This record gives sequence, structure tokens and C-alpha cells, in this order.
Amino acid sequence: MDNQLPVDKFVEIYQQLDSSNLHLLSEIYSDNIQFIDPMHEINGIVDLRRYFANLYSNVKHCQFDITDTFNVNNNAFIYWTMHYSHPKLASGKTISVKGHSKLFFDNDKIIKHRDYFNVGELLYKHIPLLGSVVKFIDKRAG
Repeated sequence: MDNQLPVDKFVEIYQQLDSSNLHLLSEIYSDNIQFIDPMHEINGIVDLRRYFANLYSNVKHCQFDITDTFNVNNNAFIYWTMHYSHPKLASGKTISVKGHSKLFFDNDKIIKHRDYFNVGELLYKHIPLLGSVVKFIDKRAG
């Protein structure tokens, strides 16, 4: 079995994903998927579709540029930049956030997806008032 194939399928689907084709998530995720990021933990494909539907309904656009993928046994590591715009963040301008994901495969489907990214870069720095505080703290800490 070629472990690259499921990762290629993941990349292909994520680069075309939007609110109109969330059914594609079932092609790469198992029904009992566990999806974890710094702000959420989601269990099951139904809740994951709901999470993505909510995500896409709140943003003007969201796109993933996947830069690298690595496979080790039934695990894959994906490095990406997410570009999105939200009408209430950064005056609606595009925000770019780098991150990576660890995927755990079983029979060509992802059973666990763990995202790692800086929540401040994604969200907090772009909220009026709070963003100023986060930027001040970053500057002081640096």
C-alpha cells in the first residue's frame, strides 16, 4: 500500500474545500474522526462538517496553501499557510497564519487530525483593543 495516496487526497480536497462541498470531508475522514486544534476538540464526521460549515459561513474567504507533506508509517505531517478574511477582523483584509497538522491514518482514512498554530496570529491580534494588548505583550516578551 502506498501511504502517499491518502495524503495526496487530503491535500487535493483541502485546496478545493469551501462551503459548497463539505461532503468531501467524508472522503478523507473516518466517521469517528477526532479533530483537535488550539481552540476546539471535535468528535465525529457530522460535528466536523458542522464546524467547517460554521467556519465558512463566518469568513469572506478561506484558503489553505500546503507547502510540505511528510509520511511516517500511518502518520502524516502537513505544513500549511491559511489565508482568510473575516469582516470583523483586520478591517476585512486577508490574514495569513502558518501552521501544521499531524494526521493519523487507518485504512486510508484519517482517524485523528491535530492542528498546531498560533491563536494570536489567527485571531487575537486582529480584534480591536485586544489586538493592541497582544502586540504589546509580544513586543515586551521579544
